[in-house]
Amino acid sequence: SRTLPAGLQAELHALARAEGCTLFMVMLAAFDVLLARYTGTEDVVIGTPVAGRPDSDLEGLVGFFVNTLVLRTDLRGNPTVRELLARVRGMTLEAYEHAEVPFELLVEVLQPPRNTSRTPLFQVLFNLHSEPGVPLELAGLAVQPVAVPRHAAKFDLSVSLAETTTGIAVSVEYSTHLFLPAS
Repeated sequence: SRTLPAGLQAELHALARAEGCTLFMVMLAAFDVLLARYTGTEDVVIGTPVAGRPDSDLEGLVGFFVNTLVLRTDLRGNPTVRELLARVRGMTLEAYEHAEVPFELLVEVLQPPRNTSRTPLFQVLFNLHSEPGVPLELAGLAVQPVAVPRHAAKFDLSVSLAETTTGIAVSVEYSTHLFLPAS
């Protein structure tokens, strides 16, 4: 885990505004470039969770409605930052138009080769969320966040970003069968 400073966070937001993007799109583009450089591919496929209730009939139900989107970025032709942001913006907006399609249905229709040791369609998860600026307060209780240790990675590599008042908290989780802590 690391935290990118608030000054960099402000600059990234400014870049996003200038290019008609969101911070998620800017960070995704940067992460795509990093993965492309390390893997030697120009076709980067990652997953991202998306939450919501696409149908108003579901609003009364209790539960956490989450789906997974598959985001595929084309890095062919050595695009400039501006060109890459435009590609990522277009691809992301198109993916979100289909956010209600269940991931399981996508897998069923595409029928990718299956391997029980990995998830179908992507092995890298990327997520950005905002942390509440106000701490949780409950009458008569002292409340503080507790980190829950995990002993198994759900994906080969997961990168989770959280916007906070002090910067962007970055957390990386990885399969120790594939990566060493130093790398």
